[in-house]
Amino acid sequence: MTANEKPKLGAMLLAAGGSSRLGQPKQILVYEGETLLKRAARSLADSVYFPVVVVLGSSSDSALLEIAGLPVYHAINEKWADGMSSSIKVGLRKLLELEPDLDGVLIALCDQPKITTEKFDKFAAKFTETPASVIAAKYEDVAGVPSLFRRDAFDELFSLEGDKGAREIIRNRLDLITIDLPEAKFDIDTPADADQLS
Repeated sequence: MTANEKPKLGAMLLAAGGSSRLGQPKQILVYEGETLLKRAARSLADSVYFPVVVVLGSSSDSALLEIAGLPVYHAINEKWADGMSSSIKVGLRKLLELEPDLDGVLIALCDQPKITTEKFDKFAAKFTETPASVIAAKYEDVAGVPSLFRRDAFDELFSLEGDKGAREIIRNRLDLITIDLPEAKFDIDTPADADQLS
């Protein structure tokens, strides 16, 4: 990539989990007239990232209906019960299949409904300003997702195991760059969280 070229940045939206703590599929909870899944997929589809891959697993049939018609791809994680790391690997494989020359990948979750297209695009803008391998959201002194991973971190993503997701990579990164994103604090894991949607 030369200085004048735009980086090739893809995105994966993780939406494969079984929502065990919630007791119902969080993907189809409604916030401001849209399901969480459709809202997040649309926000990414409207962003600078391409391609966008939605990783589905549990309740994939109903989830597919939610993203029908949006300019996004999907990948099914048959081993979604193995944890978030399996979804990251499925999503990254699909993205590299679609665009082998990706310079970076944004990882986002479907249960952070207050993160808009504009917020996602901030990570891409920061990507062009810094050589850092990881650009992460920062909220309440925590660094987490959404996070944008440069290509030199892809091997680490592929080596993830269990349900830790990318958080370990993010926290162990000496060259980590963060973006203040208080909206990322609001996520949906429990019935009490879901009650705040209405």
